[in-house]
Amino acid sequence: MASLLTASDGRARCAWVGDDAEYRRYHDEEWGRPLHGDRALFEKMALEGFQAGLSWITILRKRPRFREVFAGFDPAAVAAFGADDVERLMTDAGIIRNRAKIEATISNAALVRDMADGELDALMWSFAPQASRPRPREFADVPAVTAESTALSKALRGRGFRFVGPTTMYALMQSSGMVDDHIEGCWRAA
Repeated sequence: MASLLTASDGRARCAWVGDDAEYRRYHDEEWGRPLHGDRALFEKMALEGFQAGLSWITILRKRPRFREVFAGFDPAAVAAFGADDVERLMTDAGIIRNRAKIEATISNAALVRDMADGELDALMWSFAPQASRPRPREFADVPAVTAESTALSKALRGRGFRFVGPTTMYALMQSSGMVDDHIEGCWRAA
């Protein structure tokens, strides 16, 4: 597979976007752009956890429903979910119905709720690589795990967070702009 794809609008993009309009919008407007805020990063953490083992486009298409049933990913609201909410979510075909991931999202929300305002943001961004690295020239140059994503995973697990493995945390680092893995030649490459 080529690492770049030129779309009908004439722009070269990372080829993982393919020809899907929603994927193209996500790539152009969100992926790799710095994202801050406890609620926003909690949402990313939750959605990246739900994505484990699935394609991101599946999560992206279900994101509006996830936001609806998970109270806009407000940590205090999600932390208040109980057994009835878990059962309600397990019957909702608009999301990924995985009990372990649903329960992890609720327990992770309680951990975020109990943190000081801005603490999750500061914690996560403290693991963003400090040194610049060469822009990837092809997909093979993009790692699945880094020392930073492994350290972030370890720090979060040490606080009790679940579904925050090193690969999942690297995907979060990419999507929230902690790293910029747009392929060389992509119009979004900085």
